[in-house]
Amino acid sequence: MNALWKFWDSSLGKKIVMAVTGLAGVGFVVGHMVGNLQMFAGAGAADAMHAYAKLLRTSMPLLWAVRAGLLACVVLHVTAALQLAARNRAARPQGYQQVTPQASTFASRTMLLGGILLVTFIVVHILDMTLGVAHPNFTHLDPYNNLVFGFQRPLMAAFYVLAMAALGAHLVHGAWASFRTLGLRKASERPLHRTIAVAVAIIVALGFMSVPIAVVIGALQPQGAASEMQASR
Repeated sequence: MNALWKFWDSSLGKKIVMAVTGLAGVGFVVGHMVGNLQMFAGAGAADAMHAYAKLLRTSMPLLWAVRAGLLACVVLHVTAALQLAARNRAARPQGYQQVTPQASTFASRTMLLGGILLVTFIVVHILDMTLGVAHPNFTHLDPYNNLVFGFQRPLMAAFYVLAMAALGAHLVHGAWASFRTLGLRKASERPLHRTIAVAVAIIVALGFMSVPIAVVIGALQPQGAASEMQASR
């Protein structure tokens, strides 16, 4: 236990924890994005999303274990990031008078701010789309219509798109930094020469953004009983 605490208390240990939990998060968001793209399955999209929701609940103990694991990853990732940021501020309480970025990107310079936005988004998204407590027309195991009705609120759709832009920026730097921290990639003086990280970030961000945008422009409409209920209003 003492060795584990020493590992966690070291800056390198915190960076490794951030790298491992970050890569776990990348795996989750890619899988979640692929599942969400079933929204574009045409007339059977509602059924496809319903089947997807039921599949996730095939084994509730496994589902809750995954949720607990993801929550632990988020808590560890955020805690390590905040503690490292605090240590950096303590090491240099007075900032540079002028900063000229050399090998950094906008994504790397806004990691902390983007991370705070993403944590806020996670809380809002769970309350809205998972628990339904902040949703105007939530139906259990009907993710298709929950998303459509949810994104018919312009402010929520805009917030989602903004959060996904932050996620993309986070992935551009975070995925690369994670591989570098774990020794799987060498440091690069060319921040944009990170083809895989950039490609994954763009695909994930645009994949998630496509759903609220499609709802706002009317390309996605309620289906099934929800569609009939809306038509009768």
